[in-house]
Parts: sequence; structure tokens; C-alpha cells
Amino acid sequence: MYKLTLHGKTYVGCNEDAWRTTSRIWFETKGKGAYGAAFTGSRFDGSHGFAPQSGMNEAGLSFSRLASFTPGRKAIGGLKPIINQTEFLKQILHSCQTVEEVQAFVRQFDRSTFIEDVFIFTDKSGKYLVVEPYSTQIGNKSAYVLSNFCPSITSPKEAMKLNRYRKGVELLKLKQDTTLLFLRSLSDSMHVCRPKIGDGTLLTSIWNLNDGKVHLYFYHDYRRNKTFDLRQELKKGDHLLSIDSLFLKNAEFEKLGTYITTINSPWLMWMMMVFSGVLFCTSIYFLMSFMRKKDQYYFVKVLLAILGFALSYYGFILCTHQSIFYFQAPYEDRFSKFVSLAAYVPNILLLLILPLYYGNYLVIKGKFWTLISRNLFLLNNMIYTILVYFFFYWRLFWC
Repeated sequence: MYKLTLHGKTYVGCNEDAWRTTSRIWFETKGKGAYGAAFTGSRFDGSHGFAPQSGMNEAGLSFSRLASFTPGRKAIGGLKPIINQTEFLKQILHSCQTVEEVQAFVRQFDRSTFIEDVFIFTDKSGKYLVVEPYSTQIGNKSAYVLSNFCPSITSPKEAMKLNRYRKGVELLKLKQDTTLLFLRSLSDSMHVCRPKIGDGTLLTSIWNLNDGKVHLYFYHDYRRNKTFDLRQELKKGDHLLSIDSLFLKNAEFEKLGTYITTINSPWLMWMMMVFSGVLFCTSIYFLMSFMRKKDQYYFVKVLLAILGFALSYYGFILCTHQSIFYFQAPYEDRFSKFVSLAAYVPNILLLLILPLYYGNYLVIKGKFWTLISRNLFLLNNMIYTILVYFFFYWRLFWC
């Protein structure tokens, strides 16, 4: 995100990068607060509605939410608990006018629940407040850029390693302008479109804090925009709009909508969990069978055991790491070397699958193993075949 104050006006631009297809903008009247507000977001939070990703209220106060991991988690005693993150964020925009008011408000609460977030609030004077789980800091630079890091624990040198952040900083050093054309190009310079399936920036919002207008660009297509006037929208009462319905069809977004993963398809999640469980159990069986009796082709049982354990673990990763489906292979996890190493499992399976088919044919034809062992070998090969299909579909192989 960025904020730019020039010629007495302040603008805030925010790129939401997400794999969800449920992007929304909604307008909430004052309710129990002092100000009506507009919010954008895509993650549904049950009875609380959609979780805000960015927003602006009638007083010209905006906020943006960025993913950023803070090491360590510690509850702070003597502070109020945050019962629900969505309601907490909405309450701030309904209640506060300036960043000083926001700072006084958030300091009352234990924000350790936001261990994977950093927030920035900006008011129409141009001041901004960075809210981290354990610190807050007010700034007043005319131009400011923030990305997926906590400024209090990240050096400028480390921050500049983030490509999109660096592009925004460098562009604002070269030029500062408040025309929509320039702001759009600034947002464009910091957007993402990954080569695997064309996913990336789901929604770009540009908030005019003085005039109360927001310009939306959907799924990193900067040729078309939709503009809303906050005051006019609030006159219509509380209402919610599906953002994809406001724009012409976007081929890349349509592709995202039909892309299935274990995260967005419950049946696929259950299938992967069942496959992982079966492979884990058969691995134990083949390992015990090998230790019990050295029969013909006994070394294949060792191979089946090792491969089964590896695939079982990789299946667990596919059920818990959403980003693996969108980033190019081999996937690298900055938090776990084991997850990074597991990215090579699909290639190992691809190299072994034809020899395993042949080995299965030999043990069945020669009846070298028990009936249970032969059938479990066949079952494993059936699972391997289905997994190879999905590994191709998700482009998990590398070369």
C-alpha cells in the first residue's frame, strides 16, 4: 500500500493479494458509532460478515491491512481482549476521526491476536499510524509505502529486498502526483500477477480521503475502474456489492474461479487426507513385512515404505499450505526446510512410477508376495496414478 499527501489532499492506495473469488465492497451507516464507512474484503467471517482488508469513513480516516509475521506470541496483561477481529476493525472506523484517536483506542487492547498482520491508518491531514501487534508509531511523511513487514523490526535495507515495495518507493522518489492516472500507475507498479495461473492482486482500491471517493480496479486489470462516493452510498443504507459483478468478465479471474485445490474443494481435501492415511498405513505394513521375511523383490517393500511415508507427509502439506498451489515449483517455504525439501517428492514419484508399475506386474504374475501384499501394492499404484494426475494439474513438477 501507499499513502500520498500533496496539494492539501491525501490518497491511499491498497492492493489486496488473495486467492479468494469473493471480493466485496460494503457500506455501513453509523450504527452505534459516529461515522459511516466503506470497507473492502474477500474473507467471509460468518455472522460477522466479511473481514475488512481496507476501508474509509466519513471523517476521512482510512486503513489497510497487510500480512506480516511477527516472531513470538505473547499476551499482554492488563489489556482488553479482542473478541472478534472483524468487529474490532469495523469499530475503529465507526468511532475514530484521526490517527491519534486510533492510537489511543488500539492501545487499550491486547493485539497479540494480530500476530500475522500489520495495519496502517491514515487520516485526511496526511498523518499515518502503523499498528503492529506490540507497537504503534505515528508518521507524517508526505509519501509513504508499506508492504508485508513490520517497520519496527525490519531495516530499510531488508525492506528494499521486497520487489513490489522497492518499485513503489523508487517511483515516488522520481515523481509525486495526485492524478488518478499517476495513482493507478503507482498501484500497478506494486501489483502481482504470478505466471503459474495468472493469479495475484485481487483488488486495488484508491481512497480519496478528502473527497470521500474510492476507485476500484479488479483483478489487476488497470484499464477499467469503478468509482463510489461514500456519502452518496451511505444515503442508500447498509448494503454490500460483489465486486466481480461490477466489471466485465476477466479471463484470468475466470481461470482462478475454476482452479481447484484442497483448500477450496472439501472433497479434494478429504480425498488427499484419505490417500495420506492409506499410504502411511501401507508404509508401516510394507516395512514390517520386509523386516519379517526377505522374500522375492523384498527391496521393493523398502522403497514402497519410504515413498509412502514421503507422500503421506506431502499430502499433509497439500492440505495445509495454500500457497504451494500458486507458486512455481519447486516450492520454497521460508519457515520450514522440511516443507521445502518435500517439494521434490512429485518428481521422485514421477521417476519411480513406471518401474513400480512393472514391479507390481512381476509380483502379481509370479505370486512372490502374499495376496494382501500384492493387493496393497496395486492399491498404492492406483493412488500414485491419481496423485501424478493432480501433480500435473497443479504444476508441482520442476525441471
